[in-house]
Amino acid sequence: MAVKIEGIEKRSPAARAGIKSGDILLKINSNDIVDVLDYRFYQNETKLELEVLRSGDKKKTFKIKKDEYAELGLIFSDYLMDAQHSCKNKCIFCFIDQLPKGLRESLYFKDDDSRLSFLFGNYITLTNLTEHEINRIIKMHISPVNISVHTTNPELRCRVMNNRFAGDALNIIKKFDDAGIKMNFQLVLVPGYNDGKELERSLLDLTAYKNIECVASVPVGLTRYRDGLAEIKPFDKNTAANVIDITDRIGDICLEKYGNRLCYAADEFYLKAEREIPDASHYGDFPQLDNGVGMWALFNKEASDALEYIAPPDSKREISCVTGVAASPLIKATVDKAMEKWHNLECKVFEVKNNFFGDKITVAGLVTGGDIINQLKGQPLGDELLIPSSMLRFERDLFLDDVSVERLASELGVKVRIIEPDGASLIEALSTENREENYG
Repeated sequence: MAVKIEGIEKRSPAARAGIKSGDILLKINSNDIVDVLDYRFYQNETKLELEVLRSGDKKKTFKIKKDEYAELGLIFSDYLMDAQHSCKNKCIFCFIDQLPKGLRESLYFKDDDSRLSFLFGNYITLTNLTEHEINRIIKMHISPVNISVHTTNPELRCRVMNNRFAGDALNIIKKFDDAGIKMNFQLVLVPGYNDGKELERSLLDLTAYKNIECVASVPVGLTRYRDGLAEIKPFDKNTAANVIDITDRIGDICLEKYGNRLCYAADEFYLKAEREIPDASHYGDFPQLDNGVGMWALFNKEASDALEYIAPPDSKREISCVTGVAASPLIKATVDKAMEKWHNLECKVFEVKNNFFGDKITVAGLVTGGDIINQLKGQPLGDELLIPSSMLRFERDLFLDDVSVERLASELGVKVRIIEPDGASLIEALSTENREENYG
């Protein structure tokens, strides 16, 4: 498959060589270019021979010399240079199947794309990989690969993922391990399915691989839109505690054996079990933050460190901030510490319940603009309202329900400031107003 070149960066190696917009890129150094992984891998050499197809079906060859890893300067219409690969599974816990109708179309797309694992850290199930893609990952030594395993029991994996090939796909893990490919693993746990003894089996199997980096146990997310789907019970205090006990026990074994804990339970399990979340030292280099593992401990550490060096407000500061139910105790405790130290700061923390998805969804990243408006309208919000960027899409303009930041500011009659969801950013925002990204 060839790829159309949409543009050429000025003064780039490609521009100097005479490659033009509209040319079709066929090969680099005799290697077929199918998508972004091929292009990124083969463009890194210092001496390149590009084969392109120009209008009129004329094949042309361009020889280019450049610095190693320097960009060629080719621009393509899509960052993947190919259609995004969709998921072939029908997992009983799939969050996208639990979305209400009427949201923007992009939210309903289920990706299962190895290239997104490489580019953005997305997790893949391995059921979508062709033999060509497996061999390419090994040849290019793309590492680490992030894998949604859920269970290492082949029969159970087929059942929870509703894919008869899901069990066989587990064999790919050994291929990657033998090839020295580093791997991060994710287990989305469903009570009564893959927790308990099955969780113990999965953790023991996965921590036996020599190229494992870490494995995260995370709880299933359940919205109120599950009509027609498999009946799933949420984790409660006892079942969540059991997950922690199993994960920590095997983590202790790994720590003694390898000097690395390797497996971690998500913060949400500790909150459900009403147990104290471990401190930052428990999580090493925090390898599973994207899965909600260690976020609480890291946030605490960042905020405490920031309070030591960030100056207090220059004048009296009255503001507010919003968060979800799960993070509310953490945010309130952090703000209280800041107000105790800075007597000219007054900040109200508003815990927003998730009426849109249902009260079982408690994370801040799934709070909608509509819920914020409905629950904060008429409240004394001060001069500025802080919201974490995790509530917004990548462009930082819309919530999941398509409410814009501008509408939020207008409806609530307050300036809205977007901050990064980390402890240091919160302390900095409590200290000073930032006029660069304020709405309203």
